[in-house]
Amino acid sequence: MLSNIGHGELRGHIFCRDGGSKWLNFGYRPWSAICNRQSQVVMASSAALRITNLRRHLDSADRVNKPTGVNPAGASINVKVASEVSEALSLGHAVVALESTIISHGMPYPQNLRTAKEVESIVRENGAVPATIAILDGVPCIGLSAEELERLATLGTKAQKTARRDIAYVVAKGGNGATTVSATMFLASTVGINVFVTGGIGGVHRHGESTMDISSDITALGRTPIAVICAGVKSILDIPRTLEYLETQGVFVAAYKTNEFPAFFTASSGCKVPCRVDTPEDCASLIEATIKLKLESGILIGVPIPQEHSATGHIIESAINQALNEAREKNISGNAQTPFLLARVNELTGGASLASNIALVKNNACIGARVAVALAQLRENSQRKQEIE
Repeated sequence: MLSNIGHGELRGHIFCRDGGSKWLNFGYRPWSAICNRQSQVVMASSAALRITNLRRHLDSADRVNKPTGVNPAGASINVKVASEVSEALSLGHAVVALESTIISHGMPYPQNLRTAKEVESIVRENGAVPATIAILDGVPCIGLSAEELERLATLGTKAQKTARRDIAYVVAKGGNGATTVSATMFLASTVGINVFVTGGIGGVHRHGESTMDISSDITALGRTPIAVICAGVKSILDIPRTLEYLETQGVFVAAYKTNEFPAFFTASSGCKVPCRVDTPEDCASLIEATIKLKLESGILIGVPIPQEHSATGHIIESAINQALNEAREKNISGNAQTPFLLARVNELTGGASLASNIALVKNNACIGARVAVALAQLRENSQRKQEIE
């Protein structure tokens, strides 16, 4: 557990093999010095360091808070980390970040609440702790309670769709924000969460070569050390150009149990990937190597939608083209375009696209949780090996 004591002294609650515990001041000491102080200490290799990074990102001032899962980020800005998430991070257990835009803007109430709860349950069933991320009353929240989930679901589109660029604005005005992929990546990474599950990421929009409409998800992936588990790029986008831009940003792209990058509603896009990973352990090794190399960039792991839920490609493509034409006619652009297109495609396909969307998110949650567990196990085994040596 982490808390703030005194003036600027960040302390970590570290757990020993004999079941005891003690407080250790690590505010301005090298991380390696802490880890080497006692070989019996078992704790997450990066959680504490990421908490201090979060303080630096949001504000440099300190304040005293009760150790209830609210981590201080400054005199007037707090970041609330759910106690379940905080404990899991401090112990090195598996944690999976989840975005909240899909709850507020992805589907109507109460279907959105039901889906959010089901996705969190799938993460837990597969051995990890879910951390749905949102901004409520100006406070970034890492992990939501049942009441907070319901509040966000009932707010719906009244909650601001919040990308990375919007975080400071929503916090400053004390607003409610549903985090997109880019914002969720940022907040998750700063507290040491290395695995993030979503439906699909944004990318280069069709005709993006002339409109320059490119999602901030891509640039965020290029500078955020986190693994994103998804069903590929939303098929309303230009997938080949998106993959090219991901390469430009230094983002490593892999596909799970396939050699082709998935196309969200369908399993194949016709675009080859540079790497195929076949097990959660393969994914974990890739993530850990990226972090140890300090590349400071993200990893995108595309998981194909299960075949039984895959929509017929030409039907979806036809609906997408019609929705794109309607968006142009109505001058819908910017961050309003994707919600409009997804909703319109769902209407044109008689609800088939939304059903497929929910199915692929649940599948991603299952795979993502297993990857997070494999990553935690990999680190535990590495720690034990170091202790023996």
